[in-house]
Amino acid sequence: MAPPPLIYLAALLVVVLCREFARLPIAAGRSTRLPGLVLVAAAVSTALWGRRTMMAAGTNIRPNLPAKAIVTSGPFRFSRNPLYCSLTLLYLGLSTLLNTWWGVVVLVPVLLVMHYGVVRREERYLERKFGEEYRRYRRSVRRYL
Repeated sequence: MAPPPLIYLAALLVVVLCREFARLPIAAGRSTRLPGLVLVAAAVSTALWGRRTMMAAGTNIRPNLPAKAIVTSGPFRFSRNPLYCSLTLLYLGLSTLLNTWWGVVVLVPVLLVMHYGVVRREERYLERKFGEEYRRYRRSVRRYL
């Protein structure tokens, strides 16, 4: 699979292209600016928190490198995938700033690719590598939100 940030970036480029052909505005004027900025700020904050937590736990942040530990603190107490959730928030925030419903339309296939092509594969890997420790964590913390 492509790295998750590239999946979201490619989707955002599709949104920009679609918007050129049919704007599909969410709202009139600039009324989407504040909600878009709030979503972007929440995304960046969550990503930084998750990154710091993973670094403190001594594990790799990049999904193509081996996991060294199951991280259960910080945002990982609430979601097993807070970094992917933050990518989704960032994508939605940028789509909102672009003031187009195309962001929601294109998000559907992105989420399917992320779920089946990235998250489920990572879960199988973590279960093989960490066994019962990961299964306990999986039972106690939601996959997304």
